Amino acid sequence: MTFALPIPSIRFKALGLHWRGNRLLAAEVPDASGRVKGVRPLGGTVEFGETARAALIREFQEELDITVEPVGSPVFIENIFTHEGTPGHEILALFTVLFPTGAFAEADRILFHEDDGTTGFAEWFPLDTLDWPDGPRLYPAGLKAYLTRD
Repeated sequence: MTFALPIPSIRFKALGLHWRGNRLLAAEVPDASGRVKGVRPLGGTVEFGETARAALIREFQEELDITVEPVGSPVFIENIFTHEGTPGHEILALFTVLFPTGAFAEADRILFHEDDGTTGFAEWFPLDTLDWPDGPRLYPAGLKAYLTRD
């Protein structure tokens, strides 16, 4: 995955939550040195005139070459953050997504391609291994609390 600084505007993104039991599919988030500092569900920017649902389907098609099925209505999270000293602000539409039968059934780690040609890696992480001092963070902040609420 490419290291990128936030841009000084509010971005609207659609992210997909794909599960294997208690494990969430998430892409690595590198810091400036390339060290993985956290993980984030797959998805991307909603383009002007595009619905969040359509953007999510497009992003998974571009990145993993599969057609996902978003389930239900999205949950929205506002994320105001600082990445490598640069402030960022985004509104996220989070959808649970189903994969086509058999898609990545044998894979534990997936190589994917961003639309700019860069590559990244995603894998299924047990929620209880994320957001610990010695482990990767789950981004956006607050997502783990939302996902583990009763």
